[in-house]
Amino acid sequence: MPVISNTSPLLNLAIIDHLFLLPQQFGQVYIPSAVATELKVNEDLPGSLALKAAINERWLIPQTVKNTAFVNLLQRDLHQGESEAIALAVELSASKILLDEKEARQIARALGLSITGILGIVLRGWHEGSIASIKVVTEWLQQDANFRIAPALLAQILRESGELEESP
Repeated sequence: MPVISNTSPLLNLAIIDHLFLLPQQFGQVYIPSAVATELKVNEDLPGSLALKAAINERWLIPQTVKNTAFVNLLQRDLHQGESEAIALAVELSASKILLDEKEARQIARALGLSITGILGIVLRGWHEGSIASIKVVTEWLQQDANFRIAPALLAQILRESGELEESP
């Protein structure tokens, strides 16, 4: 069963040079057309070269969503990329969808989809030994990719990895 991704996990991992986690963890990853467009792989932007290489290596696979009516319905609450990613996940009976945005995650969960986000991917990479320090990777995400992490969630992840520095 395929894995579908929205823009955020792909782009942010590409920006911090950790896109390798996705084929390691999932093999192939499908993206809807809107996400492929949002990634701007033909522009000179941070992460663009890595994303273009992933498409050329054929582990990142653009796919057209067939159910445009469902996409239009989802767009009442979500952006185009999120809407197409969720619709594609439903169409392909995806084993997992990669989403970071709260509203998109809520709708995907209501549709019975299995969800993970960039922090789940990073945590799994740490458990598998592909990442030496979650603290370093989350700092890169925040500084280089401008990725926002709720302080309580960050503390929980750092506690799990043993990297939380407790205040005296």
